[in-house]
Amino acid sequence: MREVEVVGVRVELPTNQPLVLLRETEGSRYLPIWIGAVEASAIAYAQEGAETARPLTHELMQHLVLALGDELEEVRIIDVHDGVFFASLIFASGAQVEARPSDSIALALRSGARIVCAEDVLDEAGIQSTREEDEEVERFREFLDEIDPEDFG
Repeated sequence: MREVEVVGVRVELPTNQPLVLLRETEGSRYLPIWIGAVEASAIAYAQEGAETARPLTHELMQHLVLALGDELEEVRIIDVHDGVFFASLIFASGAQVEARPSDSIALALRSGARIVCAEDVLDEAGIQSTREEDEEVERFREFLDEIDPEDFG
């Protein structure tokens, strides 16, 4: 497993499909995962640390985990088949729950859990970074500084 960090979310044109972009913390590969608009908003809110008047779904999930006396320790992106990614939530109690990566990432950002990805998933779906791509990622980060979660619909 390789630790990854969330670079951010964006809308891919011309399809208007949101994606979350992950990057190896100790490496040069990026992992784009196409996600739904609701999950893109949830991830963007979590990255911004935005407060909401009432708990959103992923905030509710985090509150439930804590109320039940557990803690999310790690999110694992474990597999990819035909462009569909699979993840597992790993809890301090030893419990493991299958989940979509988008939900898992939104929850990890709220709980401070680390996110890791299987090496074979990065080998299959990861994109090797080049200087040009690093510059594109920097432009992407600047774009993220100007976008609001509401922009995802």
